[in-house]
Amino acid sequence: MSRGRKLFGGDESPRLPITRRGFVLLGAQLAVAGGLGWRMRQLQVIETDRYRLLAEENRINMDVIAPTRAALFDRHGEPVALNSTNYRVVMVREQAGDAEEMLDRLGRLIEIPDHQRRRVLKEMKQKSAFVPVGVIDHLSWEEFAKINANAPALPGIHPEVGLSRYYPHGDLTAHVVGYVGRVTQRDLDRIEARGETPDPVLAMPDFQIGKTGIERAIDEELRGDAGSRQIEVNAVGRVIRELDRTEGVGGEDLHLTLDLQLQKFCKERLGEESAATVVMDVRNGDVLAAASNPTYDPNPFVLGISQTAYNELLNNDHRPLHNKWASGMYPPGSTFKMVVALAALEEGVVAPGETVYCPGFLKLGKRKFHCWRRGGHGWVDLRKSIEQSCDVYYYEIAKRVGIEKIGEMARRLGLGVTPDIPVAAIRSGLIPTKAWKREKREEEWLVGDTLNSGIGQGFVLSTPMQLAVMTARLATGRAIEPRMVRARAGSPVPVSDTPELGLRPDFLRMVRRGMFDVVNSRRGTAYQVRVSEDNFRIAGKTGTSQVRNITAAERARGVYRNEDLPWDRRDHALFVGYAPADNPRYAVSVVVEHGGGGSKAAAPIAKDILVKARELETSGPLPAGQGAAPLGDKAPT
Repeated sequence: MSRGRKLFGGDESPRLPITRRGFVLLGAQLAVAGGLGWRMRQLQVIETDRYRLLAEENRINMDVIAPTRAALFDRHGEPVALNSTNYRVVMVREQAGDAEEMLDRLGRLIEIPDHQRRRVLKEMKQKSAFVPVGVIDHLSWEEFAKINANAPALPGIHPEVGLSRYYPHGDLTAHVVGYVGRVTQRDLDRIEARGETPDPVLAMPDFQIGKTGIERAIDEELRGDAGSRQIEVNAVGRVIRELDRTEGVGGEDLHLTLDLQLQKFCKERLGEESAATVVMDVRNGDVLAAASNPTYDPNPFVLGISQTAYNELLNNDHRPLHNKWASGMYPPGSTFKMVVALAALEEGVVAPGETVYCPGFLKLGKRKFHCWRRGGHGWVDLRKSIEQSCDVYYYEIAKRVGIEKIGEMARRLGLGVTPDIPVAAIRSGLIPTKAWKREKREEEWLVGDTLNSGIGQGFVLSTPMQLAVMTARLATGRAIEPRMVRARAGSPVPVSDTPELGLRPDFLRMVRRGMFDVVNSRRGTAYQVRVSEDNFRIAGKTGTSQVRNITAAERARGVYRNEDLPWDRRDHALFVGYAPADNPRYAVSVVVEHGGGGSKAAAPIAKDILVKARELETSGPLPAGQGAAPLGDKAPT
């Protein structure tokens, strides 16, 4: 009996021993459970608001809607940049599956260039699977309809209707308006380099921004403000539905000062020359025409120009892609002489009637500075020096007045200053100083540098736009500023009274009389382009700027004629002028690259342009107070 009690109950039951390992495992379990409990409390109680917001953002996304780009018109309302319907195709890799296979299917319906195909595949690797990637733009209606008809067999391929930039006058306005193109990483880097955050709209597939010209200079104004839409997405980012939409605000349409008829004439008149011209209304600074030749059609750049076509433009020695009127910098040559004359008169280092003897050269130390006329001009005064463009006269008075005072007058007349107009890559030219040479060349300024500057050579550089501004200021005596935007949303930009330059009227009158004689005196360098009508006489100045130094051997042989030299070693030809001489309305500058003499190559072009501008004039006289200041001498003689 005692044995049975021992087996089935009582105090004799067996016990399992509790070891140290058991205590450790139990403690670990309790620690893990406690940690999980604390984390659950933290997520559900302490940080509940934060994670509720994150969950909501995961469910609802904000999408950007591209705004409508502003249209551009000339001064008469003729469109120069519009938005056209763009039939395009995008692909969503997540829906398409095998992207290459889907491109093959699409390629059986429409032609997809190899470079487009490579770009699409590259972008698809870089972007999320659910982000649309542009495949091809600017399809014809037939191609677009064909893709829509075959949509069931093209999963992931989405035909879309959007807007694209179109330039109805093609190459006529390329160097003024510019063109737009796809946003590149370089564009984004440039924005960030300015310390700015790129606009979210720039991340949209195939969004286009201004690349050159006005399109780039005021891109944000033309672009407008993007809209937005609120969309519901699932966990992988796929769109479920649209919840809300706010349309963007398009850019305001702009009316430019450009006259397309005059612009067309300028392009035709420049012909096959590598040249540039600017025409201004001196009453208010309106740029009526600005042509750079040869030019190019900007529309292929919007569509996506082929590498072959781009290389042809890039390798053309006449540089059609280069905006010569805005960023081409040339020695102004003798067109700079009015600047030196006014500086010397203002400083009192030359008297109005003083004469200087020109034997054909001026000797400085052992070096001779030659006049363009080998035998010299004899005794010349200021008026005759402009009429016949005597170099020795300007060597002498430049030496007297000095480079600093010459520079001050040049900047007063608009040279060496960047014009405030909305065009990308516009240049300021160069009006040198002693400090500039010391800093840039690590050399001291020499008297010979001043002499070269006195005839618009040496370090002096200017653009055709600056030369037109200088001419407008000489014609009016006022600080005329160029402008290219005439109106916004149809409202004219008011023309304020332009301040005077502060130059003595009698000094200005002397310079103008010299410019009048250049064209209207038998000994003037541009007499062959005179206009016989008394009410439209032209005043101006020819210029020839060297692109190389004439060697002693060449001079001993009588100097090679420009025509005997390779084209790219010939002198540049220049002319600046205004008309009518007694009551200026138009100012013009013409630069013909490697054209030789200004009187032969540039002056005839300028004359024809001024006559055409007068012919096209339809606006009538400006209201009182907006015209140019009276010259004080109705018919300079």
